[in-house]
Amino acid sequence: MNVTHWYSDVFPFVHADWFPAFALVVPLLALAELVFRLGRRVVRRMAPRAPMMASVARAIEAPAHLLLYLLALGLAWQQRPEGLAWVSGVERLFSLLFIAVLTWLLARAVHGVARGVADANPLAVADNLAARRIQTQTQVLSRTVQGMVVLIGVSLMLMTFPAVRQIGTSLLASAGVVGIVAGFAARPVLGNLIAGLQIGLSQPIRIDDVVIVENEWGVIEEITGTYVVVRIWDQRRLVVPLQYWIEKPFQNWTRSTSELIGTVFLWVDYRMPLAPLREALQKACEASPHWDQRFALLQVTEAGDKAMQLRCLVTAASAPAAWDLRCHVRESLIDFIQREYPGYLPRHRAELDPAEPGEPGEPSAPGGPRPAAGGAAEMETAAAPRT
Repeated sequence: MNVTHWYSDVFPFVHADWFPAFALVVPLLALAELVFRLGRRVVRRMAPRAPMMASVARAIEAPAHLLLYLLALGLAWQQRPEGLAWVSGVERLFSLLFIAVLTWLLARAVHGVARGVADANPLAVADNLAARRIQTQTQVLSRTVQGMVVLIGVSLMLMTFPAVRQIGTSLLASAGVVGIVAGFAARPVLGNLIAGLQIGLSQPIRIDDVVIVENEWGVIEEITGTYVVVRIWDQRRLVVPLQYWIEKPFQNWTRSTSELIGTVFLWVDYRMPLAPLREALQKACEASPHWDQRFALLQVTEAGDKAMQLRCLVTAASAPAAWDLRCHVRESLIDFIQREYPGYLPRHRAELDPAEPGEPGEPSAPGGPRPAAGGAAEMETAAAPRT
């Protein structure tokens, strides 16, 4: 019996001309599944020696699986009978699916490469400056490339429709004003895209950088294709557009190194001896695990009319450590002054003229100040100076 006639007898609702196409579907799908499983096994065995390949393979696993199925169905579709009216619609649908899956595959591949680079350069190390630089470049560039891949994929999908091509051609040919308006409308998008490339290449900021932006202290937590997320110290999130970092000034405390010099200011009386205070500063720094042992310095930075200002300079390996060290030093020195030299806290000094004897309305207060040699009385009251 002829195989085609047998197929028509078993499946009378299917035309005999479709037999070659339907006969290839199951074997080709089985072959696609076999190729996928073998490829996944090979990649898993090579993962310890090639972590980048393993990262890319994990990222593209789902789209690659679907793409193999589409290729198998496409090969089977080549055996279809000719002359059917609805074949063109199915072919267009297949083309759209193929472009969409291929776009998904390429975008995921870029993401896998970025993830592999990030895994190879972890941030959880003591000196992570190089790792932060590499991760920032990789993250910004990968997201830019992913956006371009998606844009090209969507454009190719639209190009499969002849009507869309004709409308686009007519608009480009006759609507110059519309093009100008569209250019102004797309300026923020293009500006952020260019700013993202500038940040990725020049790196004014990096992942995990400590910055002062909009009078807020925070850490760069995420850099996307349009904005930067800054984690504020009190766990708030400040979202800043990419163009801000290119056009406006900001402070970057970890641009070249994470080491910082912290400052502590104190006001004390002029009679306060400085040598014991310097020893107390040294002991306070040695007792703190946040001091990096570079230096601890105490200087008189201002001599006011009521007290003198002392500035303590202490060093730490990072911004959080510098903050904790400053608080520790401030508390320790205040405690030292209160314990050892309580009389040398800042004081207000004033000279009061006593009332003339017999002057009405100016009685002598009992226990009042005694006149000084020059006819004036001197008073000292402990108080904080006005700054």
